[in-house]
Amino acid sequence: MREVHHRLRAALRATREALEDGGDAEPATRELLLFCRGFCTALTRHHRGEDRTLFPAVAAAHPELGDTLRRLEQDHSMIEYLLDGLRKAVDAAASPGELDRHLEGIAAIMENHFAYEERRLLTVLDALELDADPGEALGGL
Repeated sequence: MREVHHRLRAALRATREALEDGGDAEPATRELLLFCRGFCTALTRHHRGEDRTLFPAVAAAHPELGDTLRRLEQDHSMIEYLLDGLRKAVDAAASPGELDRHLEGIAAIMENHFAYEERRLLTVLDALELDADPGEALGGL
């Protein structure tokens, strides 16, 4: 999980760097559009993998973590809402300033979410016997 989070953080940094490299160009450059779409897809796949595969396995082995898992799933829903806003801004060829505001909001929520998830689940995951492909459970990163 920590490695996947590291890669998603790197993807967000690369997206923000592409935005900075684009300067004040309007509409956003093709490279930035690719970074934004790639980042959104990767983060969405990660959260869907957790929701469909990882969290049910954790819940079965550790029912006491039900509230934690519900909170993480709520975070996933909020992050998906923010990603949808970014996708719409990208599709509308929004200005770099508007795209940066979307990325800033996503970055803040994502970092808080990852830190909480790692604090609450890393030790549990070390001992979890998962009957699924880790790529499926963590989104393939």
